[in-house]
Amino acid sequence: MNTDKLSKRYIRQELLLTVALFLIGLLVMRVWYMNDMLWPLVVSAVFSLVASYVIGFLWRRIARTSPDSLPTFFTATSGFRMLAALAVMFVYYLIVGRESMLTFILVFLVFYFASLIHHSVFFSRVSNRM
Repeated sequence: MNTDKLSKRYIRQELLLTVALFLIGLLVMRVWYMNDMLWPLVVSAVFSLVASYVIGFLWRRIARTSPDSLPTFFTATSGFRMLAALAVMFVYYLIVGRESMLTFILVFLVFYFASLIHHSVFFSRVSNRM
């Protein structure tokens, strides 16, 4: 198993997924004149990219050093991603207030669930090959 290659593939796929969702969001914003969607798109894309880079690099390191710890890593990753997402939503709420939270939560959840599905599918395929 080439962990460097798989880690780069995971990050690249997550990058492409995030860019595609961001462009779709910009298209929706433009078509329906939803000008209040720009910051939720930016925050969601940045969160998704940071999470994917951290997960990709940590997975590569753990897969090399102690592969028997990978199931614990996958469980911890899901928990930390959820806690980080809640923290981002809370900070966004503190900054912008209540009026634009619905738009942010809907946009953020699309990015979050797409990233979560990609993570689950990718690593289930990698684990089945091992």
